[in-house]
Amino acid sequence: MRAFPKLQSFCEVARDAGYCWAWMDTCCIDKRSNTEVQESVNSTFVWYHHSALTIVYLCDVSPSSQLGALARSVWNERGWTFQEFVAPEVVIFYRKDWSLYLDDRSPNHKESPAIMKELKDATGIDARTLVTFRPDVAYALFGIFGISLPVIYGEKKQNALGRLLQEIVARSGDITVLDWIGEPSEFNSCLPAHITSYTTPPRTLSPLSEDYIHTQVSSLRQTVHTDLALKLYDQLQQLRAPRFANCRLQLPCISFRVTEVRRRRGLAQETPITYRIKADGLHNLLITTEKTLVQFSRARLIQQTFLLVRPWDRHLLGVPDFAEQSHFADDIESIGDWTEPGSPIDDSDKLLGGSSVKEEPGSRALRLMARLGQPYDAFLLAQQRIGEYKRIASDYKIIAQVKDIASVDNMDVAMLSLLALEVNTAANKHRLSPRGLYLTEASVWMALAVFDIPKVAPDVG
Repeated sequence: MRAFPKLQSFCEVARDAGYCWAWMDTCCIDKRSNTEVQESVNSTFVWYHHSALTIVYLCDVSPSSQLGALARSVWNERGWTFQEFVAPEVVIFYRKDWSLYLDDRSPNHKESPAIMKELKDATGIDARTLVTFRPDVAYALFGIFGISLPVIYGEKKQNALGRLLQEIVARSGDITVLDWIGEPSEFNSCLPAHITSYTTPPRTLSPLSEDYIHTQVSSLRQTVHTDLALKLYDQLQQLRAPRFANCRLQLPCISFRVTEVRRRRGLAQETPITYRIKADGLHNLLITTEKTLVQFSRARLIQQTFLLVRPWDRHLLGVPDFAEQSHFADDIESIGDWTEPGSPIDDSDKLLGGSSVKEEPGSRALRLMARLGQPYDAFLLAQQRIGEYKRIASDYKIIAQVKDIASVDNMDVAMLSLLALEVNTAANKHRLSPRGLYLTEASVWMALAVFDIPKVAPDVG
C-alpha cells in the first residue's frame, strides 16, 4: 500500500495533463515473477519510446531544492536507464511533493537548458546525445534475426552491433559477417564499428568449371604427393566451426606467415598508408590502412608475428552440408517410386551437385587444392600474445593468391583466437547502474509513462 499515494498523485498529474490512460512500473510489473520481470525489462524500452509523456518522480528531492539536486538524487545514481530518460520523446521531472523540478514549466524537460546541463555534468554524456538518441539500428536487427539480447545502458552502437554479429556467428557458424571494409570495432577487431561498412557488395567469384578443375587435378598429380594432399584435406575437414563468445572469436583458417612489411614511398604524412606485403607461399600484394605498421624484412626481423589468413569455408571441401538441406526429404518421391539399388537407373552413388560418393580420396583432395589456388579475400592479423591476434583493418579488399598450389608446406591450418581492440576501460567505471530499473526499490523512485490514447475511456460494461 505504500505505493498507493504515488499512484494516486501520478494519475492526478496524468489527468491534469489531459490523458485518460497511464502505466506505472511500481504496480504494473509483478516483481515476484522472474519471467514477467525479464519480459518487462526487454519490452520497456519500446514502451517508453512510444509514450506520449514520461514522468520521473524524485522522492528524495525536496520542494525547496535548488539546481543540482537532480544530479545528487538517488535516481540519478541508481535508477537511470535507457527506458526512463533516453527512450521517450518527452520527459518531466517532479519533486517529492509532486511539484515541477526547478518550477520548470516547459512542456519537455529534455529541452530545458538548465536541466540538461545538470544531467550532462552528472553523467558525463553530451546533452545533444541524450536528446537526439534514437534506438540503434543493431537493436532493430535483433528481431529481424530472431535474436533476443538485452538492451544495455550506455552501450556504444558498435558494441550493440558486435553483440548482434557475435550471436549470428555463434548460432550459424556463418563468417560472411567478417566481410567488410572500414573501421574495426572495439568489441572485436574482426567486426566493423559501423553497419555502413557492409555497403560495399561482397566479392563473388565465378564457380570453377568442371573442365578447369579436371585440368588442374591432372597437373597436380604430376607435382603433388598424394599423401600431402590427403593430409591437408584431413586437417581442413577436421577443423571445428567458428566459435564466438565473450568478444573472442575462434576462427578456423589457413594462415601464411608475413615475411616483409615495407611502406610504399610517398608523402611522409599521408594517410591512409599503403604497404607492400610479402608472405611465404603468396604472391606479393599491397595493403592500404589507417594503421601504422612496424616495417620489417627477413634481414631485419621483429618479434611480433603477422599473418595473412584465409578464413576457412567448409564448402571448399566439395561435400554436401546436410545441415543446409533440411527440406531435402520434402523433395523425395514416395517410397513406391524408389529404385532398387543396382538397377540400371540407380543413381544412389551420386551426391548432390553430381560428384560421386565413391570418388577416390586422392582426387577429392586434389580438387580441393585446385579450389585453394584461386584468389581469395584475406585478413591481415597482428599477434598480441601467444596464440592471440587482432585484425588490421584495410581500406580495400585484401586479395591474396598462392604462388604455387603444389607447395602444401606453406599452408598452416589453425584455429586462431581473435580479440577486441585495446580500449580505454574508464567508461566501464561509470557510476550509473544499468540494473536500476528492476533492482531499485519502488520507494526510492519510479518512472511513469503516459500513453496518447483517445481521451474518452472505452465502455467496458
